[in-house]
Amino acid sequence: MTEPHPSPADTSDGPLESTRFTGLEPGRKLMVLGAVHGNETCGPNAINRAIADCRAGRIQIMRGEVTFLPIANRRAYRQDTREGERNLNRDLHDKPVPLDYEDRVGNRLCAMLREHDVLLDIHSFRGEGRPFVFFGPEDNQGTLEPFRFAAKEGAFAACLGTGMVMYGWLDVYQKLIAARGRLGLSPLKSTEGHGTTEYIRFSGGYGVTLECGAHKDPASIEVGYTAILNALAELELTDAPKAMRRVSDIIHVNDIIICEAEGDRLEGDWKTGDAIAAGAVIARRADGTPVMAPTPGYTVFPNKTAKPGEGICYFGVAGTRRL
Repeated sequence: MTEPHPSPADTSDGPLESTRFTGLEPGRKLMVLGAVHGNETCGPNAINRAIADCRAGRIQIMRGEVTFLPIANRRAYRQDTREGERNLNRDLHDKPVPLDYEDRVGNRLCAMLREHDVLLDIHSFRGEGRPFVFFGPEDNQGTLEPFRFAAKEGAFAACLGTGMVMYGWLDVYQKLIAARGRLGLSPLKSTEGHGTTEYIRFSGGYGVTLECGAHKDPASIEVGYTAILNALAELELTDAPKAMRRVSDIIHVNDIIICEAEGDRLEGDWKTGDAIAAGAVIARRADGTPVMAPTPGYTVFPNKTAKPGEGICYFGVAGTRRL
């Protein structure tokens, strides 16, 4: 079942509409999000299919709770754009004085996240590439993202059905923030890289971002739906057998190539998850200088339309984490 966008005549930006199923036995509380970015429609479609299956009894929540929020950013979804006024999945935290639409949504979203133990946030990406899961840091007591559920979160990431998983988001985002400072561009807040998963970790839970593939790929809906089923089984909210873990690639995203000036550009037709040899050209500066892969690795989120201060491509290497 594919969920159509609201008609142009539908100008309402709210309310947030969630659906909760509560089992009759105690258990964990899972939240499943879609359309944090409004043009990423695989989430709403997969979630609405799961809701229909729960109502029809094809999925039976036996214990714990699952809350489905198919459309987190209604304005962006209505517009079929990534964001309403700004990126909801950046600088996400409670804001007593909200300044824009995403601040107002974010306040309600943060309150909902605090009520849950685990988060599955369903996304897709521009361009082509393999589906993957972004998970968080190892257990640590550092200042960037202290955490104590790395083993549980890693197991959750591994169960969702993608062969590729990645980590390193906040560390590499700090490099983007620093690069913008060196280039004299408008500064970003230190919390700019914080989104839904960072917030639920801060709140005492854990969560992952599922990237289902390209925005318009019909297969992305099935990736999202399968992940929902696997998440419910992994957390024992249903009695379905737990999925086999078939992760083949664990990638540590550890660097980013920044667009420093107009004319800097991606070189070639790289896709997310492509293996790349050391010395291969990933991008070129406006003056023709090549930017090469420093080591063997992988390309992540290559961006052919990057503007100064944005990432042309993230770069990852074979990870050392074990799930």
